Amino acid sequence: MTARWHINIITLFPEMFPGPLGQSLSGKALENGKWSFKTVNIRDFAEGVHKSVDDTPYGGGAGMVMRPDIIEKAVRSIENPGRKIYLSPRGTPLTQKLAQELSEEPVLTLLCGRYEGVDQRVLDSEQFKEISIGDYVLSGGEPAALILMDACIRLLPEVVGNAETTLEESFSGGLLEYPHYTRPAEWRSADGQTRAVPEILTSGNHRNIALWRKKQAETLTQSRRPDLWQACQEKSGKPEKGKK
Repeated sequence: MTARWHINIITLFPEMFPGPLGQSLSGKALENGKWSFKTVNIRDFAEGVHKSVDDTPYGGGAGMVMRPDIIEKAVRSIENPGRKIYLSPRGTPLTQKLAQELSEEPVLTLLCGRYEGVDQRVLDSEQFKEISIGDYVLSGGEPAALILMDACIRLLPEVVGNAETTLEESFSGGLLEYPHYTRPAEWRSADGQTRAVPEILTSGNHRNIALWRKKQAETLTQSRRPDLWQACQEKSGKPEKGKK
């Protein structure tokens, strides 16, 4: 059976995959053929005794740069690379909207860099799109690839649940998610305080619950992610409070 979504992963550490994605819902989806992956070991395309895949940067500077000829061979070994992505801190930020877009692509190829990065020439020649998972630096692209994959896999049909559940999750509507509560209705925490579930959630009034959750999501977004709140306001055409 052909998987609905396939990922090629170009990496120096193929043993890192599927990693945590082989567990829980994503693991079951992998077993059931909802998605599939193939790793391509970059070192298989290196030559010489030491199988070196990098060299010193032109212009000087610290670190090493992955060679374009070797990366090109790894890419060209893939029969159907589909859309090609290089995980990079300078790339386009990974958002829920972008994850949805990528989950609808039948095939993706992810390039996981190491050292100081990859020679720009092969990124240009192979038309890689650069994507970032955040404003920080990792030791390599493998953890970023796992995060991107997880964000996409859970959006595939029949992986997480119904469409309504997916739409209610954080960022799907542009807002942070509202707080969640479960049993017991009253809980005495280790600090000695008794903490009760908000009364509205036990009222049975679904309309009021929906309004409360929306308000909570808006309040959290305003206080914790003003950038998201501003984007939501601009999208809806509403001015921010205090502005006209």
